[in-house]
Amino acid sequence: MASLCIESPFPKPSFPVTAAAAQLNYFNSSISGSHVALRVSRCRAWRVLEKCCDKRFQRQLVMHQNVGSFDKRYTLYPMRKTVHKANSTSEYPLESDPGTGAFTPKNPRKPVQDALDAFYRFSRPHTVIGTALSIISVSLLAVENLSDFSPLFITGVLEAIVAALMMNIYIVGLNQLSDIDIDKVNKPYLPLASGEYSVTTGVMIVSSFAIMSFWLGWVVGSWPLFWALFISFVLGTAYSINIPLLRWKRFALVAAMCILAVRAVIVQIAFYLHMQTFVYGRPIAFSKPVIFATGFMSFFSVVIALFKDIPDIVGDKIYGIRSFTVRLGQERVFWICISLLEMAYIVAILVGASSSCLWSKCVTVVGHVALATLLWDRTKSIDFQSKTSLTTFYMFIWKLFYAEYLLIPFIR
Repeated sequence: MASLCIESPFPKPSFPVTAAAAQLNYFNSSISGSHVALRVSRCRAWRVLEKCCDKRFQRQLVMHQNVGSFDKRYTLYPMRKTVHKANSTSEYPLESDPGTGAFTPKNPRKPVQDALDAFYRFSRPHTVIGTALSIISVSLLAVENLSDFSPLFITGVLEAIVAALMMNIYIVGLNQLSDIDIDKVNKPYLPLASGEYSVTTGVMIVSSFAIMSFWLGWVVGSWPLFWALFISFVLGTAYSINIPLLRWKRFALVAAMCILAVRAVIVQIAFYLHMQTFVYGRPIAFSKPVIFATGFMSFFSVVIALFKDIPDIVGDKIYGIRSFTVRLGQERVFWICISLLEMAYIVAILVGASSSCLWSKCVTVVGHVALATLLWDRTKSIDFQSKTSLTTFYMFIWKLFYAEYLLIPFIR
């Protein structure tokens, strides 16, 4: 004898379901052992239920049916168009009905895609791109003639990029481990904040990348490269880790100095010396382009250090991070950042105009005028009440950062 069992943790619906019950009774009394008839009746019954019951009630509907000598369980799934048949005595709880021909197997690549997507977000790709571009750009400043473009140059650049990117992942990963609660407010899409990564997973990732970075720096044998990695490790750890006397990100000025030291000084000088002294074996000499790059990126690093906190003001206030944005307000810090960048572009235009090389003068002057104009025009669309608008503008600042590293090799 067929039976209908409805089990739901939700209260009974206030609307009548007489029509649905009648349709299901008809369904129970008309079973002939045919899978086709069974499916047709179920579809008809479900359409009646959809009209009478809300979605929450529908999800709880389970129908148990005995057919012949086989004990089968049929479950109505409102969100699926295929019919599935689950054998209660089977080792596998759910099987496709071979008669439907509509079963779609799970994509075996999806777990891999999900894992790659989570790691992509964990690595903070805008910082990865910035690190790689900066090393390539600064390495080009050590090139004096066309013969310097050799396999030795490519090897030296790749060694620096790989080691620096692994250290970059350690730094941004440690920051996420230290800011899980804050990121649940400010950046809930990050893997640790969203729960995709456990704390143990995060610790394993950052530890592994730190070890691999130091190992590569040691194996390469370049002291400028190794010291760049070591100083970045120390400052990145002191910036984020929550132990007494550290977690320098709580202090606005110290936090800005950490970012400036890494992005402006270490990247420009240490990686330039890696190419100049270790790869090419030349004596230490700081040229005009290197000095310009260090000075300009000092301004830019301060801007990034200040601007990154503008979209995150809510979480920073809640958890006691006394950033400049929390102290001075979003709008005031925003215009300080814009003023610093425009000043840096004016200086860059003057430096480019003073070049004795015509092609260098044209590229640097036109390039920086274009970037300065683009920045000023973009400020007209900012909405201080929208976190999305502020975050988008912050990503635009990083694009200007990338563009600057494309122009720096043309400074002569």
